[in-house]
Amino acid sequence: MDDHPLFREGLRQMIDRNPELSVCGEAADAEEALRLVPELRPDLALVDISLGGSNGIDLIKTLKGKYDDLPILVVSMHDESLYAERALRAGAMGYVMKHEPAKTVKAAISKVLGGDIYLSEKMSTSMLSKLVRGKTADQPVSPLQTLSDRELEVFGLLGQGKGTRLIAEELNLTIATINSFRARIKEKLQLKSSTEVMLHAIQWVREGAGK
Repeated sequence: MDDHPLFREGLRQMIDRNPELSVCGEAADAEEALRLVPELRPDLALVDISLGGSNGIDLIKTLKGKYDDLPILVVSMHDESLYAERALRAGAMGYVMKHEPAKTVKAAISKVLGGDIYLSEKMSTSMLSKLVRGKTADQPVSPLQTLSDRELEVFGLLGQGKGTRLIAEELNLTIATINSFRARIKEKLQLKSSTEVMLHAIQWVREGAGK
């Protein structure tokens, strides 16, 4: 379930080369995914954070609410330091970056299919460190980690140059709600104005983190 055709084709080819795996279906957005899952009954769902007109974290939550026994692996270009823990909290069993070698993605698929959680060594160490050190480890490394899932989504859309009205339409929320998210983002990131929020968001997306 991914809206990047070139990567999707490469992932399909990698899976097809493995005699133990096969692709039973693909979906470009959350609505199509939710329609196909009960029809195709996959053993594993591969989900991206970015989906056409939707958000992968929300899709994971919905899928786990409906199909609790369906393993979900996130395969995404988004920075794991910001999204891996969010994905696991939503119900995913693993997170792997798209730029990883095919053998790493294959290992992640195998591990999640086997009922285990997959994270990169770096991310595993980070999360274990939080667990060991307790509450003091809850201090976010980046101010962006203070944002909620929805706030981070709005921040990313702002960085793509989308205005408040368009974001409201895309997320099916009111303009007032989006303005409220922007205000909270400004406060949490300790920025002085909405213009600074927009500039920081654009810079973040240009650096590749918010695509």
